[in-house]
Amino acid sequence: LHWLRLGWRDLVRCGWISLAHGLALALAGAVIVAITYNRFWLLAGAISGFLVVAPVLATSLYALSRALERGETADARVVSKTWLNWQNNHFNKWGNDYWCLVQFGALLALAGTGWVLTSAALITLLAPLPINNPADFVQHVMLADSGFLFELWLVLGGVLAGPIFASTVITIPLLLDRRLGLLQAVLTSWRAVLANPLPMAFWAALIMALTLLGMVTALMGLVLVMPLLGHASWHAYRDLVDARGLPQRDVSDQEAR
Repeated sequence: LHWLRLGWRDLVRCGWISLAHGLALALAGAVIVAITYNRFWLLAGAISGFLVVAPVLATSLYALSRALERGETADARVVSKTWLNWQNNHFNKWGNDYWCLVQFGALLALAGTGWVLTSAALITLLAPLPINNPADFVQHVMLADSGFLFELWLVLGGVLAGPIFASTVITIPLLLDRRLGLLQAVLTSWRAVLANPLPMAFWAALIMALTLLGMVTALMGLVLVMPLLGHASWHAYRDLVDARGLPQRDVSDQEAR
């Protein structure tokens, strides 16, 4: 809850620029729903798979929180530098550079796609009747008298979500903040989770609960929930990892070189 309080403070200080991130995520989710609404066998996996990639989309929220922490101005220029300028003059340096964020985002997208396909296959092949809308999913999957399709769907989703959470909760803020390789960042994230199992389990449950709340409000709750969790995740990283021994990674340094 301490991280959420700090995240809320950053959200209030950043104002519209933070809420714009949440609005973008909500609109993207609405597009997914509109495309797949009558194909709920695909929608269930598509929404959850989309949320797998959400930590990458929150990268500029971490940058805003870092700017506030340093006493710098947290505005649209921070966001534009985060997304547009980090790759300048680094097209041939695929190792310890911001390209590792691109690599990590691609891996998360691959994991999300894998879950979408797995979820669609489960629902299509094992559901007793075609699942075309949310009501069908509730009636024939969640509330089915026989079979364990919903339980299997949840277990497989958890098997995917657990390692992804452990691999992302620290990795992206750390990659944004410090110069190190992708593997080192992921291992650092895992070590932080394994060293703090109960707090991190509570944090994962809190993220899940707030995300679910944002989704059941016709996705509009994500306008607030997404930036709140993004800013809070920065403070989770700062509390859990002592990165003082690693060189800082700065957009301004990238531009100057």
